[in-house]
Amino acid sequence: MKFLFIHQNFPGQFVSLAPALARAGHEVRALTTREDIGDDWLGVQVQRLNPPRTVGKDSHPWTSIFDGEVAQGERIFRAARALKSDGFEPDAIIGHPGWGETLFLRDVWPTTPLGIYAEFFFSPDRKVMVSELTPPDLENDAGPIMRIRNLPWMMGLEDADAAISPTRFQADQFPARLRPKIEVIHDGIDTRRIRPDPQSQISLGRGVTLSAGDEVITFVNRNLEPLRGYHTFMRALPEVLTRYPRARVILIGGDGSSYSQPPPKGRTWKDVYRHEVWPSLTEDQRERVHFVGRVPYDTYLRVLQISMVHVYLTWPFVLSWSLMEAMSVGCAIVGSDTAPVTEMITDGETGRLVPFDDPAALAAGISDLLNDPDARCRLGAQAREHIIARYDRDTLCLPAQVDWALRLARAQ
Repeated sequence: MKFLFIHQNFPGQFVSLAPALARAGHEVRALTTREDIGDDWLGVQVQRLNPPRTVGKDSHPWTSIFDGEVAQGERIFRAARALKSDGFEPDAIIGHPGWGETLFLRDVWPTTPLGIYAEFFFSPDRKVMVSELTPPDLENDAGPIMRIRNLPWMMGLEDADAAISPTRFQADQFPARLRPKIEVIHDGIDTRRIRPDPQSQISLGRGVTLSAGDEVITFVNRNLEPLRGYHTFMRALPEVLTRYPRARVILIGGDGSSYSQPPPKGRTWKDVYRHEVWPSLTEDQRERVHFVGRVPYDTYLRVLQISMVHVYLTWPFVLSWSLMEAMSVGCAIVGSDTAPVTEMITDGETGRLVPFDDPAALAAGISDLLNDPDARCRLGAQAREHIIARYDRDTLCLPAQVDWALRLARAQ
């Protein structure tokens, strides 16, 4: 069969599915904006999109994001039409609609089965942001803005024949009338590679090398930002570092803003909260907080493997792969008592849960685990068992994704 994948950051969530279909002998192509991926990626024929049309600066502020999504949809439309004129007729199209990728596909292939990755639907009556950081204008206009932000998702799911979503929480955010199209199939975790390693070490420079067994507290996100609880984590550090004079903190994450509102002009969220907390720390305590930025995957994995306590916080939003990878490593985790974290972690069984925006409760949760090696061992082992039993990539999730894709193609 012939499959066409569409994702601005391909492979994205299709990192396992697309090459699996290619290995099975199907013809697999992909459209993407990425420049750092080869024309033949693990058997997938990759085609980069032409530059986008310039979006006017006089857009209404509510529709400025959607204007960019329409421009992206136009790029896909023209690339798809060129593929069709060259004789390519896919048996199924699988796309991520979040940036406008699937808006106009039905104008090229009206009857080809279309499957989408249903990542998230923004609720107009529940702002996906931290209340203390919501600008007044956005506070007042959140409903209309969220409705417009949902347009690519709504149109994508209306056009789609089927969809997959990685968690039940994410699937349930979509309108009830569209949910029957969605199957909950996670992307899966490579539990054979992502596993405990008691011999793992990490060097932080200046003569600091940390190993499993050291008092290491870890925090990981693509970017250090409020929606992912960075502010709560930083505010918990003075108490933790005072109580544990040998503890070291490693934060992995960039300076940008993936999901939260932009920081004050000229600043980063990382520095906003570092500057807030720094006066409460001694010089020694500051030296025990290590911001390592974004790191290679193997380095990230070693950081998880030496972690004594791992912290994962998020506002109710898309679940990060890093939480499940930390569980697969066997980390003792303190997580936020928010969906979809509660879909993965049961308090007292596979981790500890605390309120999202309560630094004192977070500090207490970290302290409880640092003081209790038996609890750390038990929770970490049970977290890994949970991932293996329900989210193992090779034995569970990838076969389910392949089956979904083949059923989609056969629907033609």
